[in-house]
Amino acid sequence: MKRLPIIAAAAAGLALMAGAATRSPKTQIARNLDIFNTVYKEIQTFYVDSIDAEKSITTAINAMLSDIDPYTEYIPEKEQAQFRTMTSGEYGGIGSIIQQRPQGVIIAGPYDGSPAARAGLRPGDLILLIDGDSVTSLTTDKVSERLKGPQGTNVSVTLKRPYVTTADSVFAVDIRREKIQIPSVPYWGVTPDNVGYISLNSFTEKSYPEVRAAAEELLRRKVSGIILDLRGNGGGLVESAVQILGLFLPKGTTVLNTRGKGVLDEKVYKTSISPLDTKIPLAVLIDGASASASEIVTGALQDLDRAVVIGNRSFGKGLVQSTRQLPYDGLLKVTVAKYYIPSGRLIQAIDYSHRNPDGSVARIPDSLTNVFHTAAGREVRDGGGITPDIKVEYPDLNRLTYNIIRDQWAFDFATKYASEHTSIPAPADFVVTDSIYDEFIAFIDPDKFNYDKVCETAMDQLRKFAEAEGYMTDSTRTQFDILAGMLRHDLRHDLLQNRDNISPYIASEIISRYYFDAGEIENSILTDRAVDSARTILTSPRYNAILAKP
Repeated sequence: MKRLPIIAAAAAGLALMAGAATRSPKTQIARNLDIFNTVYKEIQTFYVDSIDAEKSITTAINAMLSDIDPYTEYIPEKEQAQFRTMTSGEYGGIGSIIQQRPQGVIIAGPYDGSPAARAGLRPGDLILLIDGDSVTSLTTDKVSERLKGPQGTNVSVTLKRPYVTTADSVFAVDIRREKIQIPSVPYWGVTPDNVGYISLNSFTEKSYPEVRAAAEELLRRKVSGIILDLRGNGGGLVESAVQILGLFLPKGTTVLNTRGKGVLDEKVYKTSISPLDTKIPLAVLIDGASASASEIVTGALQDLDRAVVIGNRSFGKGLVQSTRQLPYDGLLKVTVAKYYIPSGRLIQAIDYSHRNPDGSVARIPDSLTNVFHTAAGREVRDGGGITPDIKVEYPDLNRLTYNIIRDQWAFDFATKYASEHTSIPAPADFVVTDSIYDEFIAFIDPDKFNYDKVCETAMDQLRKFAEAEGYMTDSTRTQFDILAGMLRHDLRHDLLQNRDNISPYIASEIISRYYFDAGEIENSILTDRAVDSARTILTSPRYNAILAKP
């Protein structure tokens, strides 16, 4: 069978049964396949209603694979376009993220320089027609299928722009589809204190050349250190991760071992290129959404004492997938190995082969993890992702801020703001001023704001308990009324009290309207706690102290 590139992503047929032959007696496999075939034929022959053959078999396959692990998947031919996009970062289309809203599907964010951006599409534009057909009742998946297509072909899109009162609010554009390359590095730059910064959001076929180009320019500018931001990076190609490690480690360094079912299935990965720089101070930023290939890069640099890791514990995915061709152009993405980083540790957080009686699985508790050592002798542990050298504490996301994000108030306000302002300051200079924040408060309609009134709900429950248990006297009722009045929500007051928490989200949305993802990131890192921590460590003696032998 043809093998495609090995994949390690945080994101499969009956053919898998044959692969389990070394674990189950062949007679047992043949017996169960015969039972399945017979049951299926009986259902098709005698069930009172017609059975959708493709749907029922796909359901059976997916049910079987779901009992193995979340990463082993069957991908029928019609669903492979998205899979190819994930591994290559390329597709044919107009180049925009879209989003489902109650009124239909909207443009959420065109990519910088994309056909959608050049055609003037903006976040918030409601898609009404595609090639003359109404799409207001379609899901994002269906609209995406209509917008994508072979590069060089045209698509006609009719849209409605919000917060525009003239006849121009509804307009049509003809867009020529192109090969869209989603950038792996949406932004890189230099901080005011001369520290380089690279944001890497995926590991695709294009990630290595993009990271290399950014790193070369940063080194040319003689930065004092480099921050590699892998927060939210769910992984991708193992080969890409190994190539990127080669930029900062000596050629021939072992960075990864993968071990499959048998001795012949073991593979050692070594860096194979001449590095750009093996001495410049490095910091890697991670969080709970940094997974798989991100953990390979982070774990190897930590195990080899080549970088300080900052942030929060990573996801914990140490399983490697490979794709196998199936009949009728299907694909099976199957877990073929576990990966081990240089210290010898496996960072997989969940053992899917040992399930609870109810079928559920749980993370490996810290008490059952094992101690390993970095090249310098520092203690590190397996079994639960990468634990950072420096942990960064973030304030809890309160209910008010959560509701503003969930219900798209900041997004919609930024759409309205952009319709009324032709320009804003550069990303590094933009701030949410008193005037802008006052506009935001005025924009929110209290009658439409879906407030999770936790205190008021709790007070109502407490009143009921007091009544039921006989404590509700006239005096108690008066005290309850006083306390309820003190805890009653005042939306304007709450918005003012939480300005520091809410303003970054407003700034992010507004800046993206003018400067796309790159501007949004450039502005956000100016007040980013993890970036601040990395900048401080990279420019002080503390960097060497953290990586030194205990």
